[in-house]
Amino acid sequence: MDSPQSTTTELFINGIAAAPGIAIGPAYLFTKTVPRVEVKAISREEADSEIMRLRSAIARSEKELQKILAFTELKLGSQNAKIFEAQIMILGDRILLDSVEKRIREELHNAEFVIYDEISKYKKLMLEASDEYMHERAHDVDDVMNRIIRNIRDQKLFSKLEGEAIIVSETLTPADTVILSRNQVLGYATDLGGVTSHAAIISRSLKIPAVVGLHSATTHVHSGDIIAIDGYAGALIVRPQPATVETLQRKAQRIRNFEEQLHGIASLGAETPDHRRIELSANIEFPEEVEFARMQGSAGIGLYRTESQVIAKGAFPEEEEQFEAYRSVAEGMAPFPVIFRTFDIGGDKVIPDTTREQNPFLGWRGIRVMLDRPALFLTQLRAILRASAHGNVRIMFPMVSKLHEIRAAKQLLQRAKDSLTSDNIPFDPKVKIGLMIEVPSAVILAEEFAAEVDFLSIGTNDLIQYLLAVDRENSSVSQLFQHFNPAVIRAIKMIVDAGHKRHVWIGMCGEMAGDPLATVLLMGLGLDELSVNPSILPEIKKIIRSVKHKDARKVAEKMLTLSTEDEIKEFLASLVRNKIPELPIE
Repeated sequence: MDSPQSTTTELFINGIAAAPGIAIGPAYLFTKTVPRVEVKAISREEADSEIMRLRSAIARSEKELQKILAFTELKLGSQNAKIFEAQIMILGDRILLDSVEKRIREELHNAEFVIYDEISKYKKLMLEASDEYMHERAHDVDDVMNRIIRNIRDQKLFSKLEGEAIIVSETLTPADTVILSRNQVLGYATDLGGVTSHAAIISRSLKIPAVVGLHSATTHVHSGDIIAIDGYAGALIVRPQPATVETLQRKAQRIRNFEEQLHGIASLGAETPDHRRIELSANIEFPEEVEFARMQGSAGIGLYRTESQVIAKGAFPEEEEQFEAYRSVAEGMAPFPVIFRTFDIGGDKVIPDTTREQNPFLGWRGIRVMLDRPALFLTQLRAILRASAHGNVRIMFPMVSKLHEIRAAKQLLQRAKDSLTSDNIPFDPKVKIGLMIEVPSAVILAEEFAAEVDFLSIGTNDLIQYLLAVDRENSSVSQLFQHFNPAVIRAIKMIVDAGHKRHVWIGMCGEMAGDPLATVLLMGLGLDELSVNPSILPEIKKIIRSVKHKDARKVAEKMLTLSTEDEIKEFLASLVRNKIPELPIE
């Protein structure tokens, strides 16, 4: 915990880099009063008027969100506006609203309490999940609830400020982020939040620097304080001294210069100067992201997260609905390949017909769920196979831990092919299949696994978690989640060697693949493909095109001899600075 400082002392607070950029300016402490809801008894005669208050508040809330939706679509496009479409759908959910009105009449309680109590049930389910994505969606539901309660009470919401400012707040909703952006906002800094929050996603789209997860920013910052945020390093500096301001300004200029050099790189191949080609792909979860991936120069989709359909819908979609989404992605990316990961869901994600588990990360998830639900699995496999008639489609199975799971999945895939053949529905009979290496047993059995498939893709997010026994959502040990740990690097080397021995290509789709410090190392270890967030793709391509593969191999050999993550990270940072001095590396 940061200790209180004098009003003249420079204070650094570390957080999470959520949107790139550097901002220096006066702070504005944005506080929102969370509605305090108390249960109040009403008479039976008052029930009708209480329901009218509720309906009026719902209508006003929808009108507000429609305005925000229109502004967001105009400024950021339809994809970034979808969160507000989802919130509007909640306001129009007749099952929810009928239940609330029925409870008001039967229980004779005030509208604020009943809507609070009813929506809190959904929020509680989401917060009980261990998955960060579901936690962030719980905050979105919370935002809708607070908006309704505020409108029931006819309270106004602040949205204007004078002059330039960096917004500092405990948390920001997507609506806050959009509405405040109509002012002269230099950046956002919040105590709470993660990189998957919709507020963070919108900040990136708005190109407004943001740092989240600061924990104590609102404790140490007052409105009017001069502060700086570094959206690359994930840092907030309160009362920065002249030397710090100068350092940040130099860094910002260096980054601007580097970004100018990236213009035109999208059309170039991810090929080293000595002609070693790395397939550079993108990780996405919505069809609308395909266009951006192509604009960034992606040579395919290395990870399409199909489970987003289930999470968004709250139910398993029918075959036709899945097919339409998959076809759209396959056609949009053709002739480049698209790897559809089958539903990686269960355990730590709230899905239909599942129960809360004591240890979800070691529980019923990924391929285990789908093999236990063969009808659901066959539906998805049929949908993906049908999409293969419209583009270059590949199928990937997640969370595989033993050989039996691969063979069982392949048998179901064959059943799906047979059923499509019987129905005279076209598909690619030679569709390539692969699996993710995410657990230690898969590392050890990588050669046997490779003999069963066409490719392996390393999911570093889970692999590091299991390999190092570190829950990355647990702030007490999250600093131990380190992808430059020597054990991680040696495990990657084992996987690559095992796969190549069986003549299958090896990719990586975890966050490590998108770390510029790791690129040269991964090239040297022999990775054939890297799949990254589309926004970082040009930077990774620049590194690949700047370093000879023979030099990268020497780097990897050196890294395999080092014993600590600090040694490895310092060596790689020094290397990148020397090879590509314009790259903004900390």
